[in-house]
Amino acid sequence: MGKQSEALLQFQHCLTLNSNFHAAQCEIKRILTNDASPLPGTVVELKSDVSQNLKGSNSGKELTSFVSFEEESLQDLKKKREICLEELDPDDNQAACATPECLKKKSITGFSVKKEGDLEEGASTDTTRVKSIRDCQPDFGGLLSTSDLECSLCIRLFFEPVTTPCGHTFCKECVERCLDHRPNCPLCKQSLREYLRAGKYNITVLLEELMKAVFPSQLAERKLIHQAEMAELSNLTKNIPIFVCTMSFPGIVCPLHVFEPRYRLMMRRCQDTGTKMFGMCMYEHGKSFADYGCMLEIQKIVFLPDGRSLVDTIGKRRFRVLRRGHRDGYNTADIEYLEDEKVEGQELAELQSLHDYTYQLTQRFYEDGDATSRRLLMHHGPLPEKEEDIQASPDGPVWCWWLISILPLDLTRKLTIFSDTSLKARLTQLKHILNVIVESRDYSS
Repeated sequence: MGKQSEALLQFQHCLTLNSNFHAAQCEIKRILTNDASPLPGTVVELKSDVSQNLKGSNSGKELTSFVSFEEESLQDLKKKREICLEELDPDDNQAACATPECLKKKSITGFSVKKEGDLEEGASTDTTRVKSIRDCQPDFGGLLSTSDLECSLCIRLFFEPVTTPCGHTFCKECVERCLDHRPNCPLCKQSLREYLRAGKYNITVLLEELMKAVFPSQLAERKLIHQAEMAELSNLTKNIPIFVCTMSFPGIVCPLHVFEPRYRLMMRRCQDTGTKMFGMCMYEHGKSFADYGCMLEIQKIVFLPDGRSLVDTIGKRRFRVLRRGHRDGYNTADIEYLEDEKVEGQELAELQSLHDYTYQLTQRFYEDGDATSRRLLMHHGPLPEKEEDIQASPDGPVWCWWLISILPLDLTRKLTIFSDTSLKARLTQLKHILNVIVESRDYSS
């Protein structure tokens, strides 16, 4: 982040707590010897400043001896370098050592460091004086295994690791699924209500960078698995998620209140895949859900502090269920989309005439309704405008579905009309229903 002075101060604090903290020593060395550092002065001047700040502490003594290049003999430095190399990797004498004693050596793994006297004599013109400490990172390969970086929930390498306030780390998707069921840490059971309320799951960048550096191939493989899972979830004909609730219709809004854990997961996946689509079917005894349903598209989603969500959706396409299944607690289905039969010539002219007459009846039904009907109309919105091309949509005119959604019919009857792929048959049924309703109103009045 470019905050060299602040970083130097923090690493000094680390050495105050533990004078043998080699990682902090290594980072201080990198800051003090970095040509691009915005810190004023040379390494020698900074050494005196830092030593003054830490005067009287063990870390100050450690840092002073760390920066100085002339306090020990070359023979002692050689011995310490050999010890460091043995600790890191006994079989690799070229392993990079992160200890400050090793950095005092004039040449370690290909980079050179001048003595303090050389720096005072104008060594700034020597381009081989110091290379970045990044070229001398410790070899973690022999110290870590992939099992050390596995999520305790999915038992796989971390993907988008997230660390909770209680200090435990999980995959982002894993911790979200746990919080769907209970607002507690899966390991220590500490309450995470405030963490859930914030709704922000920031990635632990340090851990992700560590995995990139130590296990790049395993991390790449883990990402490929995640991408394959997302591709499978993005399929809109195979194993599509099914929200079992009520009937929905093409072109008609359908607001939802999502509170069950399985449907919380479903909504997140629809968002993560980018499709923002899922199927809606009504419950049917003996089948878990009906044979016909409507695809819904998420228009807006609002997450509440306790994990529930308010979802605004709109109907897109009708479908027929070919095969039922399950995934992670919610229902899925293989589907095929329905499409109204197209007609031409004289049949189209007759269909247009039937359409116009039925629309006029619908307008009369809409305008002459009683108080109960008006409340229903307020909930479902105004009557949609008549469309110019009645066969433009594979599901027919939207106003037909608006009418079906508000008619006082049994859901089984509505489902029968819904599944019909003949616009003529659908309009004929609606015409008869409207005639009965309008005539009954005229009789009662």
